Amino acid sequence: MSASELDQTVRLLVNQVGHWEQPRWAATATTGNVPRADLVHRLVQEIANLAADAEGQPRRVVPRLDNDLALPDQLRVVTADLLAARPADEVLARAAAEVTATRGAL
Repeated sequence: MSASELDQTVRLLVNQVGHWEQPRWAATATTGNVPRADLVHRLVQEIANLAADAEGQPRRVVPRLDNDLALPDQLRVVTADLLAARPADEVLARAAAEVTATRGAL
């Protein structure tokens, strides 16, 4: 897995959800019986954890903002952090698998 492949995978998800309004974020995901926004926030947190690990930094909680419309931007930011850390290919593959699984669950 390359950095550009992960970036493309994230762009696909952002393109899928970037135009959603609040009711669509609040709708239940197809798996997990949770709102779609919760599922995407969980993904944001997982990518942030991978970035922190790759940087050798402590993991931090990504704040859950009041406006779910910010989730695509949060995903872009934590993905950029992960890519800047230049992690091993296995980490990039894990991140891409998480993104792909989330896309499928939405």
